[in-house]
Amino acid sequence: MNKALVAYFSAGGATKGLAERLAKAIGADLHAIEPEVPYTGADLNWQDRHSRSSVEMNDPHARPEIASRAEGMAQYDVVFVGFPIWWYREPSIIDTFMELYDFAGKTVVPFATSGGSPIGSSGRNMAALAKGANVASGKRFAANAPENELADWAKAWL
Repeated sequence: MNKALVAYFSAGGATKGLAERLAKAIGADLHAIEPEVPYTGADLNWQDRHSRSSVEMNDPHARPEIASRAEGMAQYDVVFVGFPIWWYREPSIIDTFMELYDFAGKTVVPFATSGGSPIGSSGRNMAALAKGANVASGKRFAANAPENELADWAKAWL
């Protein structure tokens, strides 16, 4: 059995709940990816092209700082990385997370929440940042996806 970590970024709470259910369903450790400077409601206003999230997502080099690192990353064989879909891809803070660690030899599995957008290019984007890792294309889930659905999906990598 592979040792797994569920790491997630959640802006509004939907991804947090999904990540907690996934970690419980598969017996994985859990780590919140939290920004050094928390996002405010105004920061998350995707309709404002000057909001923090809009500015970050329009800059492919944006790397928001993360408040704390996941301890003992070397012990994990599989890392599930969760996030809300922003602008049809992973938020820039996920790119920061992917660049912080050595994922060589690990399996990285993206999962996302969204009101309707697909996971898009997230897996490819994350693979480009995780040299030597096996990065899955990932899957978008409904925020209320049940534990059994998450466990059935995750078993392919465990």
